Amino acid sequence: MHHSPARQLRCKTTETARQLVRWAAHHRRTATGLLLRGACYGAGTGAVSILAVWVERHL
Repeated sequence: MHHSPARQLRCKTTETARQLVRWAAHHRRTATGLLLRGACYGAGTGAVSILAVWVERHL
Protein backbone atom coordinates (compact mmCIF):
# COMPACT_ATOMS: atom_id res chain seq x y z
CA MET A 1 0.00 0.00 0.00
CA HIS A 2 1.41 3.37 -1.05
CA HIS A 3 0.82 6.49 0.99
CA SER A 4 0.57 9.95 -0.51
CA PRO A 5 3.50 12.34 0.03
CA ALA A 6 1.23 14.63 2.08
CA ARG A 7 0.34 11.78 4.43
CA GLN A 8 3.99 10.78 4.78
CA LEU A 9 4.94 14.38 5.61
CA ARG A 10 2.12 14.63 8.17
CA CYS A 11 3.19 11.35 9.79
CA LYS A 12 6.83 12.45 9.90
CA THR A 13 5.89 15.84 11.33
CA THR A 14 3.65 14.23 13.95
CA GLU A 15 6.40 11.78 14.93
CA THR A 16 8.94 14.60 15.22
CA ALA A 17 6.56 16.59 17.43
CA ARG A 18 6.02 13.52 19.63
CA GLN A 19 9.77 13.04 19.97
CA LEU A 20 10.22 16.69 20.98
CA VAL A 21 7.46 16.43 23.59
CA ARG A 22 8.95 13.20 24.92
CA TRP A 23 12.42 14.78 25.09
CA ALA A 24 11.05 17.84 26.89
CA ALA A 25 9.21 15.66 29.41
CA HIS A 26 12.39 13.72 30.18
CA HIS A 27 14.56 16.84 30.26
CA ARG A 28 12.12 19.36 31.69
CA ARG A 29 14.66 21.29 33.75
CA THR A 30 17.11 21.49 30.86
CA ALA A 31 14.39 22.47 28.39
CA THR A 32 13.10 25.18 30.73
CA GLY A 33 16.61 26.54 31.22
CA LEU A 34 17.24 26.63 27.48
CA LEU A 35 13.91 28.37 26.88
CA LEU A 36 14.68 30.99 29.53
CA ARG A 37 18.18 31.48 28.17
CA GLY A 38 16.83 32.00 24.64
CA ALA A 39 14.24 34.48 25.89
CA CYS A 40 16.94 36.45 27.72
CA TYR A 41 19.19 36.53 24.66
CA GLY A 42 16.25 37.68 22.55
CA ALA A 43 15.31 40.42 25.02
CA GLY A 44 18.91 41.60 25.21
CA THR A 45 19.28 41.66 21.45
CA GLY A 46 16.05 43.61 21.10
CA ALA A 47 17.10 46.14 23.75
CA VAL A 48 20.49 46.70 22.12
CA SER A 49 18.86 47.09 18.70
CA ILE A 50 16.40 49.68 20.01
CA LEU A 51 19.22 51.52 21.76
CA ALA A 52 21.30 51.53 18.55
CA VAL A 53 18.40 52.96 16.53
CA TRP A 54 17.79 55.62 19.20
CA VAL A 55 21.48 56.62 19.20
CA GLU A 56 21.55 56.82 15.37
CA ARG A 57 18.52 59.09 15.29
CA HIS A 58 19.80 61.42 18.00
CA LEU A 59 23.34 61.96 16.69
